[in-house]
Amino acid sequence: MDNKLRPPAVPLVTVDPYFSVWSMADRLTDDDTRHWTGRRHGMTGLLRIDGTVWRFAGRVEPNAEVYYTEPAAMRQTGLRVDALSTRYEFEADGVSLSLRFTTPLLPDDLDLLSRPASYVGFEVRSTDGRPRDVQLYFDVTGEWCVNDSDQKVVWGEKRTDGLRLLHIEHEDQRMLTRSGDDLRIEWGRFYLACAEADGTRTRVGPASLRKAFVRGVELRPEEADSFSMPRAARGGYPVLSVEFDLGRIGDGAEAGTAASRLVTLAYDDVLSIEYFGDRLPPYWRRNGDVSAEKMIVSAVRDYEAVSERCETFGRQLRAEAEKAGGAEYADLLELSYRQAVAAHKLVADREGSVLFLSKECYSNGCIATVDVSYPSMPLFLLYNPELVRGMMRPIFKFAASDAWAFDFAPHDAGQYPLANGQVYAQSIEGQMPVEECGNMLIMAAAVSLADGKIGFAEEHADVLRKWADYLAEHGLDPENQLCTDDFAGHLARNANLSVKAAMGVAAYAILCRLSGREEDAARYLSRAREMAVAWEELAADGQRYRLAFGQEGTWSLKYNLVWDLLFGTELFGRQVREKEVIWYLARRQRYGTPLDSRENYTKSDWLVWAASLAEEDGDFRALVEPLWRFANETPDRVPLTDWYRTDNGRQMNFQHRSVVGGLFIKVLKDRWAGRRFI
Repeated sequence: MDNKLRPPAVPLVTVDPYFSVWSMADRLTDDDTRHWTGRRHGMTGLLRIDGTVWRFAGRVEPNAEVYYTEPAAMRQTGLRVDALSTRYEFEADGVSLSLRFTTPLLPDDLDLLSRPASYVGFEVRSTDGRPRDVQLYFDVTGEWCVNDSDQKVVWGEKRTDGLRLLHIEHEDQRMLTRSGDDLRIEWGRFYLACAEADGTRTRVGPASLRKAFVRGVELRPEEADSFSMPRAARGGYPVLSVEFDLGRIGDGAEAGTAASRLVTLAYDDVLSIEYFGDRLPPYWRRNGDVSAEKMIVSAVRDYEAVSERCETFGRQLRAEAEKAGGAEYADLLELSYRQAVAAHKLVADREGSVLFLSKECYSNGCIATVDVSYPSMPLFLLYNPELVRGMMRPIFKFAASDAWAFDFAPHDAGQYPLANGQVYAQSIEGQMPVEECGNMLIMAAAVSLADGKIGFAEEHADVLRKWADYLAEHGLDPENQLCTDDFAGHLARNANLSVKAAMGVAAYAILCRLSGREEDAARYLSRAREMAVAWEELAADGQRYRLAFGQEGTWSLKYNLVWDLLFGTELFGRQVREKEVIWYLARRQRYGTPLDSRENYTKSDWLVWAASLAEEDGDFRALVEPLWRFANETPDRVPLTDWYRTDNGRQMNFQHRSVVGGLFIKVLKDRWAGRRFI
């Protein structure tokens, strides 16, 4: 079954913020494949059928300034994106090709989730029973292992355990030496692996290997001999290539009999994160006893079993999403899943505790940003709450250090991949006091409720109490400060931020109750209720509630109210949610309800949170359907943005961010339906 949704960008190889490659076009042959930042990370696929070469991925000529007539593109007949796989279908000359990209980001298996190996599966068959002589060519470029194509690469090939391993890497292996947003990895080693088999040929060479395949000739000796290393990634465009001679498809067998092959793409970054001075390897090699080669051998060996697990997970996710919000909502969750996970890096600290570190992609590159973790949390509460604790640990560690002098929670722990302390503005004007305190308290309560484990919160009881006290004193009527929607600037008396403060205090009351401190639970819950009562009076403005206290005629999405539903705290009256939902429905534009009365833009995560306040299923769907339309129609072909215009569907900024995990909030609401936690 094909998706009805046309993804703005299609996930192909999605492992972590550095190893994440997408197709940003309708057809895989329309453009080169690209890193999520938009920089080309080339991939080319060719199929020779009875001597005629067809193209199914990327392009043959990597240099746009060189005139070259590309082989005809196979007809793309299908595209299906589910939670863990992307499947393309192609046809040409009586042959069909099924191309499947799978990254097994299974949340209940952290070793597998962190394993930087992604599968590309090929299945070729005759569609009419007539025998066809078929050869398949596939390559990936050295651009995948450098930040800039002027950087030089070296390469090699090895055979081990029945596999052919091609590898390429930046000549200058300086690990963890700089941080930033619009950056790609420039250390570690990139691999292409396939099984040893008759009719299989692997080679590292210039991109002109593609033209040689098209012409059915060998690379000219002088060209092969002159292709020496090191050389710039754009110097002849070194590729890791494989050719599969599939023989005669459909010969002597029933029509539809398939020939299958598998390529595994892997990236060993050796060291992933600098964490307060400690240089940490990826989680999969945290014990230091697994080499990249062993990791790849295991990945190939496990392919069939892992694929089956991925299919099962994907079916279950789809079914639960459709039940929660319908087919269009399910489409959005399938598109969001791999992006939400791949915007993180999974490592373990010196004590072996999980660290799940987000990158604030196309925002400012911050690492472990609290107001990025908060919206992404619903997905991980559903599938593995320990990953939420992994988001929070860097913030607790930094807040406990001498480098943090404030009574409220920090915004971040550094700039990816260097988590050595906050880089966000150190002045009080650049902080988010109420925002981050509320986020951390709500996250602490939510993760404790998700799996019933209170020990993590108890370890940090002192600082959580300090943050709750800060909200109890300063949160009801916030001063002029930033909230998570900082692109809109500072705002005093922010009504939605006030809701977050009340929910943060209530979250702390829940933690007290879970820890058996009933007197504290009662006291903080009473304060949260007082704040909610005062809020209704301050925010009321006719048929809706204001953007900011004292600003008549304004309004905003009160997305923070959703935790009153999930926690069952009932601080705010039902009529508050009902009035807000009616208002949101009335303010819909073609691509969604704006974030507030100031601009015609919205945030996809907050839009779904606001829609989840609806009691009627039809109201939820009516608010989310324009988001589906945006994804389907936006002209900006980038990994799903969370900040876009509601009038014309244009991206404002942001892409590939983990916050799309927040779209899972309705599934979480339904799972927790009827539960009261205090």
